This record gives sequence, structure tokens and C-alpha cells, in this order.
Amino acid sequence: MQKTVLRLIGLSVLAVSATAPAADPIEIGSQRQLFLDDHLVASQSGLQRTMHAPTKRGAVIRSPDPSQTIQTRSAPQWDPVAKRYKLWVIGIDQNLWESRDGLHWTPGAKSNMKIMLAIYDPNEPDLARRYKAPLLNRGFAVSPDGARWTRVEVDKIPSSDEGNFSYDPKHGLFIHTIKRGGPFGRSVAVATSRDFRDWKDYGVIFHADKFDQKLGRETISKRLADTTYQPTFHVDPKVWRVDVYNMGTFYYEGLYIGMPSMFHSTGMVPNYPNTDGFHVVKLVMSRDLKTWIRLGDRQAFIGPSRLGSGAYDLTQILCPSAPVVRDDELWFYYTGLKYRSTFIYKGKYPNGEHLRKPGLGNDFGAICLAVLRRDGFVSLDAAAKTGTLVTKPFVLPPGKLHINANSRLGELKVELLDADGNTVAESEADSTDTVRREVKWSQSTVQAPKGRVGEALSLRVTMRNSQLYSFWFQK
Repeated sequence: MQKTVLRLIGLSVLAVSATAPAADPIEIGSQRQLFLDDHLVASQSGLQRTMHAPTKRGAVIRSPDPSQTIQTRSAPQWDPVAKRYKLWVIGIDQNLWESRDGLHWTPGAKSNMKIMLAIYDPNEPDLARRYKAPLLNRGFAVSPDGARWTRVEVDKIPSSDEGNFSYDPKHGLFIHTIKRGGPFGRSVAVATSRDFRDWKDYGVIFHADKFDQKLGRETISKRLADTTYQPTFHVDPKVWRVDVYNMGTFYYEGLYIGMPSMFHSTGMVPNYPNTDGFHVVKLVMSRDLKTWIRLGDRQAFIGPSRLGSGAYDLTQILCPSAPVVRDDELWFYYTGLKYRSTFIYKGKYPNGEHLRKPGLGNDFGAICLAVLRRDGFVSLDAAAKTGTLVTKPFVLPPGKLHINANSRLGELKVELLDADGNTVAESEADSTDTVRREVKWSQSTVQAPKGRVGEALSLRVTMRNSQLYSFWFQK
């Protein structure tokens, strides 16, 4: 796996904070602490946030029928009984696919109901309800195996034709995001439930804004001028705009992370009430599912591949509801489509040339895989000049301190500080690139952390030519 897959320029530098630490220390338990926001940052100097994009691995499921275009909005679910992953796709006759390794997929059992979104609920005692699925704007269904589905008597959640569905195991929360109208067109609403019967509908919680429109016009202009990208078939600057096509939303280490597929409209399609255009997937985060923070200066988290690459994701990119955690990586199974207007416009060009002109072929889409370093969404980076991070006080949990960091070309050192800022323990300097690195304390302080479990302590991380992704305590 590529260790640092994309370093974005122009990201905002963290400001040095002079704010006094919170009176009550933060309970972190064994949860990994990421740095997507300043929730745990007391002060810093010489550090910059960098967003990272996953590495594309190409197509893993292609349509068995070239006349049908395969897509997914779901995420593979591991079935511990069948000992295989299950994934639901749309656009083709075969709805359920299965895999033992996540790379080689075969058709599963025939479904008695077309399922777009589903999760496996490990906490459900009724085996007949282990699989759960929202039926967009039509209610909900349950299944014992992901193939035999039964509708349940639950009121529908109003939606358009797009949605995503995930499960937050820590809070026992089902998260259903759906497409609705907003200030700039398509937007994202969310509804949640703890029992899969009673749903709380929060309404629209994320939508495009005026800055998205400005940035979107710049993005459209650059793409249309770049001949290495697949051109759109219809262009009219009067209809250029950006809205949110859908948004995969999932719980991850104390955060809710969203992957909005931002649709860039480029022109009207003749004889059809829709537009041509392309998607760019961005990255956002929230701590309450209602207030969202844009990450990476709104740059692409998953962007289009270029012509000649052999990739499918040339124009449309639609994210899954969640990634799959595979050891020290996050696997994203997303929809990649070469064109848009080829699917929604079956007529002819104004000059009489048929849209499916020779050379385009019928192999339009696939389920693609992209892989990210575990916790690798955002890092705090130090250049050649030493940078320092001091966390807010937290209750020291039992276990050994681990960090996810890349200091292969530099050096990184960690200290534990007491309430007065005195060093309780100091680590050895490290110069490795490791996703899970146990911190080794110097011999003079090796016993100190063990005797302070339950106390309010802070971390001070000093580094140069390094990237810090996360830290956690593990028994």
C-alpha cells in the first residue's frame, strides 16, 4: 500500500492555541484519537494538516451483461456464519455478490427483492432479522441471509432515488442518509434509529453552498480544458452548478465521516429533464451527525481517473456507505462509471450522430476498490523544522500507548505530561513508518505510566519530517 498517497497543497495550518485546558479531562478509553479537528488539540506549533486520498486498485466486480451497468451504494458485510463478504449491487439482474477475500467476487443466492442498501447487525438476537435494509421511500426489510427478504411494518423515510445506510456499533445506531432538495439542489438528509422501528428524521443536514458553486465552476472549467479527462457530452455554462448527489456516512473511532459525491452539472441533456456532468468525492466530518466540517480545503478525496488509464471511474464516482476495515487498511468499494449521459439519453445528438458512437463500447461501469492507510484520512505534519503538538488533558486509560505515524525520513518523540506540564514519561526517538507502533519509554521512566492510570495527563509530540495520524492505548 502506498504510504502517503496524496499530499494536498494549500491546506490551512493549525493556529497556535492559547486557550487554557478544559477543566474536566477527556475520556478517551481505548478509542483511536484522530486529528481531523481540534477536539483533542490544546496547542501546537510548526504543524500542518494534510488530507490523504486512498490508492485506487481498479475494478473488482464487472457486469456479467455488458448491456447492464453495475453500481453499488452498499458496503461489503462480513457474514461470520457463511465466512464470506456479501455485497448488494444495482443495475444488473444479479443483486447479491459474495467473496471470501474481498477481491474475488462471485454471484450469491438469488434475491427475492431488489436491495440497494443493507447491513449485517451482529447485535440482533433474532437470526431472521440479522440483515437489515432500507427500501428507499418504501419502508424497510429484514433477512436471515441477505437474499431472502421480508418487509417490516415500519413507516418509510421520505427520500428521492439515492441513499446510504450504515451502523454505528458503539451507540447501537442505524444511520440512513437520503437525497432531498436543498438550497442548491440535491442535498443530504439523515434519519437514525436504535431499534430499526422508530426513526428520528433530522431533515437536511448537509448541502452545497455558495463557495461550492465558485469552486465548482473553476473545477468544471479546468476539467473541460484538460484533454486527458473524459469530456462530458453536453456543455452549457448557464447550467453549471454543484450539488450533493449522495453521501456515504459512517462511524469511525468516535467520529462520523461523510463522503459526499459532489455532482458538477455541465449541460442539459436533450429530451431529458436532467443534466450531463461528473462527480468528485469530498471528505467531511461530524461529531453529532448534524454539524459538518469540510476537510482538505474541499479538495478531492476520490477524484476521476484519466483517459488511457484503463479505469472505469472517468466521470461518475459514487461512494459506498462505509469502508471495510481490513487489518491496517480501509477498503472503499465504490461505483465507477465512464460516462453519464450515455445512460440517461438514448436519443441522438443534434447533428444526428447516435450517442453510443463506435469506440465507446458497452462496458460502462464497475465496482472499484480504493485502499487507505488505517486512520489515514488526515495527518498532522512537520517539515524539516521541528513541530510540536500538546493534547488536552485526558484520563489515562490502561494499556500501552500506540501511535500511527510516518517518521521514516525524520524523527518523532512522545512525552506524557502531568497537570503542571512536567514530563512523566519520555519515549525513545523513532524513525520508522508504522501503522501501529508501540511507544517505547526510556528506561528511567518505564514504570511511570503504569502507576498513573486514571489520572489526567497530556501528550506532547515533538517531530520533524514526520506525519502523525493517530494515537491510542491498547491492553
